[in-house]
Parts: sequence; structure tokens; C-alpha cells
Amino acid sequence: MMNKTVIVGVDIGGTTVKIGFLQNSGDIIEKWEIPTNTANSGLSIVDDIWDAISQKAMALSISQAHILGIGVGAPGFIDSKTGYVYEAVNIGWKDVELAEQLSSKSGLPVFVENDANIAVLGENWLGAGKNSEDVIAITLGTGVGGGIIAGGKILNGVNGTAGEIGHITVDPNGYSCNCGRKGCLETLASATGFVRQAMNIIDTNTSSKLAERYRKNGTVTAKDIFELAQQGDMDSRGIITHTAEVIGLAISNLTMTLNPSKVLVGGGVSKAGDQLLEPIKQAFKKYALPRTFEACEVRIAELGNDAGIIGAASLVKNHTAKM
Repeated sequence: MMNKTVIVGVDIGGTTVKIGFLQNSGDIIEKWEIPTNTANSGLSIVDDIWDAISQKAMALSISQAHILGIGVGAPGFIDSKTGYVYEAVNIGWKDVELAEQLSSKSGLPVFVENDANIAVLGENWLGAGKNSEDVIAITLGTGVGGGIIAGGKILNGVNGTAGEIGHITVDPNGYSCNCGRKGCLETLASATGFVRQAMNIIDTNTSSKLAERYRKNGTVTAKDIFELAQQGDMDSRGIITHTAEVIGLAISNLTMTLNPSKVLVGGGVSKAGDQLLEPIKQAFKKYALPRTFEACEVRIAELGNDAGIIGAASLVKNHTAKM
């Protein structure tokens, strides 16, 4: 085992697959992306990944004997013990034996986790988590993902749905969610949710700054909302305050369950930094039990798009250490 020095980390997303060669320390040797081919229910994705890995290994003169294993983060519902993907709607997968397929192609050990979970593992190993035993991570992107580490282990639950923070109900009469229910956190706190709230204002107030921006660009984004809020637009500030309030309430409820030392906020929307983080912290303080709040630090995640491949590498590191 000792001479095997490279770990492969793979993070499968709806549009791209991020792949990295990493050292045992988690340092990235080389990283790149390939498009996610969702044609034919994502039939070619596993082949595409292995082709990309083997071509890059050849180019870098890395022999298979020097690869410790492959860690993969995949979207959807996953049995992490077997690496079986029950369903990953946005890439078209249903009942895919991911670990088995990739392992038989590569001849290497393969370990699989949900993509939000590997991002948390990455953040906790080398990012904002600082190897904490009890951590909650919330990813605010196109949707809202999440993951929970309890007692140093990622929580999957009985059928892989633990840590689906985006689907906590925050308003039973709220917006319809892709999951078929109403008022999930994701319907407000995602980039899509921010835009949905802005569109409501644009529809009711055609002279608003948001409507002006919409007419100018033909669209409005979460970034526009934060930009306009900084320029003093009260509508945009209202959206941020309301959304932060809802996120803070959700966090306070989650922390009552786990009592973590850290809550990490990541994903594209978190690029707004303190503009979002400060009102979230205020709302968290308002709703939380003081004892829970005082023990818990809310931080912006640090690893950005690399969190997934780093977390995937940590899967391999942790599993092979036990072998």
C-alpha cells in the first residue's frame, strides 16, 4: 500500500464531472473537467470518467500501481456501502451499480457517496470545518444541498436521505418544489429561489430597481439582487433579509438535533459572503437556544468547487486506512 501515492477524486454534477489527482495529504496534483453526457439516461458517464482518468494518468506517467483508489461523489440517492445509485434524476440514472462498474473497468477500489456529502467531507478535512466531529453543511446553489457529520462520520440514514437539508419544509403553503411537496427550504434559499422572489416583486412593481434590471438584461440573477441591495435597493434587501431569516430558523432547528460546533455555508450563493452570512447569524441567534448558539460557529465554506474532489479523495483515504 505504501508506494501507492495518488488518489483519484471524482465529483459528478449535472453539467460537468470534476476529476482530480490528489496526494494523500489532499493536495491537488492535477484537476480538470469533462462534460456530463446525460444522453441515453447517462449511459456513457462511467465510461467517460474512466477514459478521462486513464488518459490523464498516461499523460502524467502515473501507473495504475500508484493509484490508491477512486472516490466518487454522485447526485441523488445512494447506498454508500455498496456504491449503488438508486436514482439521480438530473443525470438520468436509475439503479446504477456505480462502484461495481467503475471498479471492474479500472481494477481499483471505488468508494461512492452523495455529492453533497463529499463536499462536506472535503470542507471538514481541508476547509472551514477544521476536522470537527459534529458539522452541518448547507450548499446554496441552483438547489439547496446539505450534509451532516456526526461523531466524525457522515450521516446517511436508513435509505440515504439524511442531510437533505434543502427539503426541510419552511412554509407548508409555500412554492412548489421539484420533490413534489410545497415550501421546501430549496424553494427560497437557492439561486432559483432568490430569483423567484425577485420575479414576484417585478410582476407587482414595474418601476422597481429589480424590474429595471430585468428590462435591461432580459433576466435577473441572485447576483443582481445582492448587487442592488448593496446599492441601497430596499426590495433586494428585503429578499435577502427574508431568505436569511428562513435559513437561520432552519439552522437553529437543525442544531437542536445535532448540537454541532460548526455550520458551513457553501455553494454559489455563498459567494455573497458577509452580506448573506451576517443576517443568517442574526436569525440563528434569534431562534436558537443560547447554549446551542454559543457553541456553534457559522462560517462560509472555503474550498469552492474543489470541495467535492477533495472529499472524494478523503473517502479513499479513510477506507484504505482501515484495510
